[in-house]
Amino acid sequence: MTTSSIIPEPLRDALVNARRIAVLTGAGVSAESGVPTFRDALTGIWAQFDPMELATPAAFARNPKRVWDWYAMRRAMIDRVTPNAGHHALAAMARYVPHFVLVTQNVDGLHQRAGSSDVIELHGNIARVKCAQDGVPVTTWPDAAAGEPPRCPACGGFLRPDVVWFDEPLPAGALKRAEDAARRCNLLLVIGTSAEVYPAAALPAVARSAGALVVEINPNATALTPQTDFALRGASGVVLPALVAAAWPASGDAA
Repeated sequence: MTTSSIIPEPLRDALVNARRIAVLTGAGVSAESGVPTFRDALTGIWAQFDPMELATPAAFARNPKRVWDWYAMRRAMIDRVTPNAGHHALAAMARYVPHFVLVTQNVDGLHQRAGSSDVIELHGNIARVKCAQDGVPVTTWPDAAAGEPPRCPACGGFLRPDVVWFDEPLPAGALKRAEDAARRCNLLLVIGTSAEVYPAAALPAVARSAGALVVEINPNATALTPQTDFALRGASGVVLPALVAAAWPASGDAA
């Protein structure tokens, strides 16, 4: 029996016939590549810190070097991992769907490294850096002085990771694009997320109210499960390749 046989036939038909598919991914997808969640990364010298001391504007204002070093450590961890079969399956799926939108809550860039394009990053990207004063992206900067983060070459302000911290809103443009995708899709895949953190957690309800099928892919039941049309239990690295193989058998993707 191939893993594609676990996919219900009505879901296969819906995938094949969908003109617009939207996807929302969360930390569970990256965890399969070995990317620790935010709190799982609080190990070693970082175990003594509360998340509010490492990922808020106030924390950065109090101790910018500590926050910069925390994210530098996490970037180094992410650099050592690679996209998994779930990431690659989503990149493959996009080739068969006329309108495919991938929205992620993850900041690791693994979707792009797997070949997905035009990813909507609701929480930013840990590999990018921006000026803490004016938010302008910065790609190169002078060496940092001892005991502080590097500074913006344009204005001299400290540089910070281009991610959304606690107490910060999601980027308005990214959120609007995500909401538009949910409102216009025929089918929404919600993968590796509990869908409990708003405003991203509202996307399934937006899609469902517009008439879309909502499909959850997660090893465990979540608060979203009762509101879904299909709930597929398993790792995304197993279920997503099975979806692709079931809907598009000639794709060549392993089931």
